[in-house]
Amino acid sequence: MVTWKRNGSSLLSYKGGNKETSKLNYSERIMWKYSPDSDHALCIYPVNLGDEGNYVCEIVNSEGNFWVFSSLTVIVPPTVTLTHDKRRVAVCQASAAKPAADISWIPANNHSTEEEFHHPDGTVTRVSYFGWANSALPNVTCLVTHPATNQTLHMDL
Repeated sequence: MVTWKRNGSSLLSYKGGNKETSKLNYSERIMWKYSPDSDHALCIYPVNLGDEGNYVCEIVNSEGNFWVFSSLTVIVPPTVTLTHDKRRVAVCQASAAKPAADISWIPANNHSTEEEFHHPDGTVTRVSYFGWANSALPNVTCLVTHPATNQTLHMDL
């Protein structure tokens, strides 16, 4: 018998003797990755932030009880925008990322400032401001670095 659990609550169960599969905590997104006869891997699709946490696979057979522990961390790529205002300030925003994205500028600017906003779902929005009012620069590039994706946005000034 194989059972997947999260937070003490059973998700899926499979009894090999009679090949019986059941979803104990019903969800259309949680299923066996392959056939539970040959592979006990869990599949969650599409994954969302609420799926983050610790999972336990309990296997019971004639040899005894065995547990496999897995931790799921959900990474969310940012939505990136690059705009400017009337005061000649470029604004690069990396919205709703998990973890927070890093923002840098080309050319490098010691006078850029940054704000960070934490959202209830665990995501973070970072906003970086690049002032070029006293500059003859023809353009600016915003670099956004994140474990899920790296993006480069270019804007003519």
